[in-house]
Amino acid sequence: MIVTSTLLAIVLAPLIGALLAGLLRKQIGRVGAHSVTILGVGIACGLSLWVFWQLVWGGAAVYNHNIYTWFQVGNIGAYVGFQIDRLSALMMVVVSFVSLMVHIYTVGYMAEDDGYQRFFSYIALFTFFMLMLVMSNNFLQLFFGWEGVGLVSYLLIGFWYKKPTASRAGMKAFIVNRVGDLGFVLGIAAVLYFLGSLSYSQVFAHAPSLVGRGIEIIPGHSWSAATLICILLFIGAMGKSAQVPLHVWLPDSMEGPTPISALIHAATMVTAGVFMVARMSPLFELSTTALSMVLVIGATGAFFLGLIGITQWDIKRVIAYSTLSQLGYMMAALGASAYAAGIFHLMTHAFFKALLFLGAGSVIMAMHHEQDMRYMGGLRRYMPITYFTMWVGALALCGIPPFSGFYSKDAIIDAVGMSHIWGSGYAYWCVLLGVFVTATYTFRMMYLTFHGQERFRVDQHAGHGHDDDAHHERGVLAHPPHESPWVVTVPLVLLAIPSLLVGMFAVQPLLYADFFGSAIFVLPAHNVLGEMATHFHGVLPLTLHAVFTAPFWIAIAGIAVTSYIYLFNPGLADVVKRALGPVYRIIDNKFYFDEFYDAVFTRGSVALGRTLWKRADDGAIDGVIVNGSAALVNRVATRARALQSGLLYHYAFAMILGLILLLAGFVFVGRA
Repeated sequence: MIVTSTLLAIVLAPLIGALLAGLLRKQIGRVGAHSVTILGVGIACGLSLWVFWQLVWGGAAVYNHNIYTWFQVGNIGAYVGFQIDRLSALMMVVVSFVSLMVHIYTVGYMAEDDGYQRFFSYIALFTFFMLMLVMSNNFLQLFFGWEGVGLVSYLLIGFWYKKPTASRAGMKAFIVNRVGDLGFVLGIAAVLYFLGSLSYSQVFAHAPSLVGRGIEIIPGHSWSAATLICILLFIGAMGKSAQVPLHVWLPDSMEGPTPISALIHAATMVTAGVFMVARMSPLFELSTTALSMVLVIGATGAFFLGLIGITQWDIKRVIAYSTLSQLGYMMAALGASAYAAGIFHLMTHAFFKALLFLGAGSVIMAMHHEQDMRYMGGLRRYMPITYFTMWVGALALCGIPPFSGFYSKDAIIDAVGMSHIWGSGYAYWCVLLGVFVTATYTFRMMYLTFHGQERFRVDQHAGHGHDDDAHHERGVLAHPPHESPWVVTVPLVLLAIPSLLVGMFAVQPLLYADFFGSAIFVLPAHNVLGEMATHFHGVLPLTLHAVFTAPFWIAIAGIAVTSYIYLFNPGLADVVKRALGPVYRIIDNKFYFDEFYDAVFTRGSVALGRTLWKRADDGAIDGVIVNGSAALVNRVATRARALQSGLLYHYAFAMILGLILLLAGFVFVGRA
């Protein structure tokens, strides 16, 4: 049985740790800061595992209760409450476990940073908001957690606020997410308008009443109420989960410390949009238009944003564009109504992508904070634990059996291929070709980082004040690279285990055994996973059958091509680059999204603001209303002053004239 006190402990333990580390950082010191936050997140992780066990194997019923009333206006109430079913319980385990690994890892990664306690406070606070988001039972609490993780992500991306690029990246993330959040809050308002409640249970129970209802946003053009709600909600997911065209903030967010890349941009915050769409499945199933939008946008990101990763040299940005691509896969699954497959890939991706980000951080530590792969190479001899664990993450990312990514990614490809939603044909080719792209950028990163010749040199005088030129020269290290301390490598090993094993154990219950039950709703006409279940004969046959499928051989082709280029013929990479010419330049410039936004929105906003300042503020308000009224008063006063002659007969004449005019007025009014 799930009790309220347990759920409160899950969300409050990280919050208490965050408050202690943030408000009492001088009193408790560094050790105290990481101790209270790790303890708080550890409690949340342990209790989340217990709740998950109770729901799956302990026979516990779904928990859905309000525990605090915020306000009540008529029939509309705002509550703090929890809805704990298998969907939210799975998310709680993923969020708290990855967060715990990141907290432990941070002890080593941020050891020399001046903002040590502040960083621990932020990541624990982020965990609190994310747990509130996935555990909520109403839209208002969902929005609270949604905005909370957005706020803390802004603080974490711009954590090194003295660094201009970090400050700009934080602001960019904040602004782009505000665009998505505008749609999200309008979607919540539409839910309240049409269904009269913010409670999940009541909204989903009355969702069928939306069929046939519409609204005229533009006179004469009626929109389906369900389509309007779902598209507005999905715009929020586009911002939070970095979907095209609101994806531009995520690569720049790599300016923040590496642990947040694993926590926020691989396993938790960016998956909030995926979770939200899955949670809203009773609404999305009512609109094939919205499902098509989700499917096409997700598939577009899966392929085209993955292409950008092939051109990147920063190891973290390669993984960032990989995250964009994998988020596209998840969204494509949701658009095909394969919600369980999307959540399954969310879970497996959380483990192997957090592993890759933390592994990249271990490499960056060894390279004295160098992130450019052109100055790496040959690191496998110095960092065997990081090397082998990142290989696990890389193979899982590429979908090679029996690693976890194989089971979830192949399920998405099959589900999209079997879908009859409009755009599924285009989406299928995107997610299929994305397999080749994934293998290419993943193995390019592994080979440039760990294989080949060492493209760095060690100068014992570098960084010690004896040779300033050597100290500032790229690829020059003061000490040879070495394996990271245990607080860094232990989380890598612990993340490598589920990256290898969780897929084969979870594929049958999550995809083909109705694991989520009533937490996810799918119309029979959209149930592609149900159709796929008829062809499922066990994990071992599924794994062995992979060698007869197109995705497997496409991945092998990508690995083979990349291996030949970067292990045996490195010069071929430049030949391919020159041969592609303008195509390569377009991809290398990230399809010019940033340039377009800068030219249209950034410069356009500045030009509009300058115009309003010059013409409206300076010209109309200051020039006409403020200064103009003052000038008018001044002119009137100047003329009136001329009447003050100081002669008594002038004043007597004015009084008599005024009296005559007053009497004339009375006579005129009386006759009227």
